[in-house]
Amino acid sequence: MKEIEILIRKFLLRLLILLRRESKNLPPPQFNRESKILFIRLNRIGDALISTPLLKEIKDKVGCRIYVLASKSNYFIFKNHRIADEIIIYRKDLKGLWELLKFLNNAGFDAVVDLHDDVSSTVSYLIAFIKCPYKFGFNKGNARLYTTTIGKPDPATHHIVDRIMEFAKLFNIPIDSSRVNIVFDPSKSSVEKAKLFYDKYFSHRKFTVGINISAGGESRFWGTSNYKEIISELSNYHINLLLLCAERDVPKALEISGRKIPIYFRPVFDEFCAMIQNIDLLITPDTSIVHVASAFNKPVFGLYVKYRTREEIWSPYRSPFDCIITEEATLKNISVDSVKSKLIPFFENYYYEFSNQNM
Repeated sequence: MKEIEILIRKFLLRLLILLRRESKNLPPPQFNRESKILFIRLNRIGDALISTPLLKEIKDKVGCRIYVLASKSNYFIFKNHRIADEIIIYRKDLKGLWELLKFLNNAGFDAVVDLHDDVSSTVSYLIAFIKCPYKFGFNKGNARLYTTTIGKPDPATHHIVDRIMEFAKLFNIPIDSSRVNIVFDPSKSSVEKAKLFYDKYFSHRKFTVGINISAGGESRFWGTSNYKEIISELSNYHINLLLLCAERDVPKALEISGRKIPIYFRPVFDEFCAMIQNIDLLITPDTSIVHVASAFNKPVFGLYVKYRTREEIWSPYRSPFDCIITEEATLKNISVDSVKSKLIPFFENYYYEFSNQNM
């Protein structure tokens, strides 16, 4: 039944693209402070985080009013005055969709921008029915729906942030890539809670390694014994060790720590990520946390699954970085020795630098 539903959705999308053809590749106008621009970025937290550099650059250099249509799972990333003026949350039900379209069509946007790298049937429907003089998107399978398209850089050779930053060309703003970074500002209360936890367990005079064990799915859990071995190796150094995890993974974290290493978990993403500011190096299999570490310029060692894709991994955009990559569907076959051989030299570089500065 689900396969039939997918086929019907694909057919309707193709029909929509054929019927709703816009004037293609109109030159974009000169936007200003009075302009109202809607950016659409649904899906996951990581998808929201990698969109923030573009929004900040446009906000800083154009000064227009920025609206973001986001999903329930990622809207809070955009609740930041540095990147957006208003957040609109997408509702999946049919009634919510029609109410949303009515609201969007009454808003009087000067342009709508589809930030999605690939074709989304949901976003395509929205783009088709939003009344707006300019509709921007990558030159992809639904390009007929846009008034203006821009070429998508090769995903195999360009970081995802660089690909999103291509939209800056449609706003006629110069970009200094050396100054671009992820924007993430945890709330003051989240920062205070994280600091209270850190101060309770750790000395600021010691280098702190945070090990996050949680990711989007079970395939990216590296394994209890593997994490134990890495912790045992790192324990040979005079450092603070902190385990980070999602609430669902607390039992795994307890087994790994043996109740000897503090465990930090919070159900609220903002509170969880506020702790990243306090550590000196992060080890993680999760790309969302990688982007947060980039916002704070923290060194990152990643464990990556690159399964049946040629796209560049979602590495931190600005942070010092090294990683282990497997082309299998799971992390479980990555050996501890292979991780040690890359992690320890990477760690020691920052550990000894910290030690020399704090002698």
